Amino acid sequence: MSGVAVHVALDHYLELIGDGDEQGAIDVAAALLDSGMPAQQVISDLIGAAQRRVGELWASNEWGVAREHAATAVSERVLAAVGARTAVPATRGRITLACVDGEWHGLPARMLAEMLRLDGWRVDFLGASVPGRHLITHLHQTGPDAVALSCMIPTRLPRAHAAITACRAAGIPVIAGGRGFGPDGRYARLLGADAWAATGEEAVARLADDWPPPYVADHPGTFLGDEEYTHLVRSRPQLITCAMDRLPAVYPEAHHYDQAQIDATAEDIGHIADFLAAALYVGDEAIFTDFVEWTAEVLSSRGVPPGALRVGLRLVRDQLVDFPMAIKMIDSAVAGLPR
Repeated sequence: MSGVAVHVALDHYLELIGDGDEQGAIDVAAALLDSGMPAQQVISDLIGAAQRRVGELWASNEWGVAREHAATAVSERVLAAVGARTAVPATRGRITLACVDGEWHGLPARMLAEMLRLDGWRVDFLGASVPGRHLITHLHQTGPDAVALSCMIPTRLPRAHAAITACRAAGIPVIAGGRGFGPDGRYARLLGADAWAATGEEAVARLADDWPPPYVADHPGTFLGDEEYTHLVRSRPQLITCAMDRLPAVYPEAHHYDQAQIDATAEDIGHIADFLAAALYVGDEAIFTDFVEWTAEVLSSRGVPPGALRVGLRLVRDQLVDFPMAIKMIDSAVAGLPR
């Protein structure tokens, strides 16, 4: 099928999932399969591409959370329908696929699970937010040939590190994937993963042609985080409470906030703390500065002035005066904000 035809199908598919039309969306995917498009390509070029568009529509405030969730649920059903049309014998081996603890974006991992199944793997898909201890129990019970870990948000990197370390201690190699592992998978390597893949197609190819990787006993990054990271994580509740208590004094508009706005502001300050902690954990301020830049764009699309984000950052900064790396990261993020 031509690229133009796929683009037209994608636009139509996006309209259907945005309207909650499950059967219509399934029919679009089925038509692509009937035209000769491989199931793996339908997964990546239709379902995956649509989900990226859904995320963009949410970020720009064109779609609300409910509509985004509903569209994602429809895509999950379409993915199941695509998989049901193709039976492939499991000839390559067995792989466990899970989202790291605290990672709730399960559809990208589910798409990879289906692509691996289509390539001949027996896949144990454990779903979103799998606690490390339960993951390891499953590995001992099933003895897979590999573990695939998905992390879409860098705030989950400390838990990803714990999971990778435990998997390797159990003697099972790990392939990591997802935006949370950073550009070019730099954090995956830092945390000790045996391999990283930028896309589902790349993961399938890597597991088919270059697996298992040679075992390396000692990976860099066995001990990450420092005093600043530890302090920030332990003091997170107090940091948020203190920031919210001080907010009306430095940002008078907060006197008029309703409860929903108060809750959203507290949540945003929590995100600031979490992304700052992740940046401190791996020693890369880009995690934090990129998050602040993205947050500024999202808040702007919702009519929140840039000054509000500056105030939130300052309220966090004022509580970390004895932590130079955290201060440096916050100052870099503030310097990048529009005035």
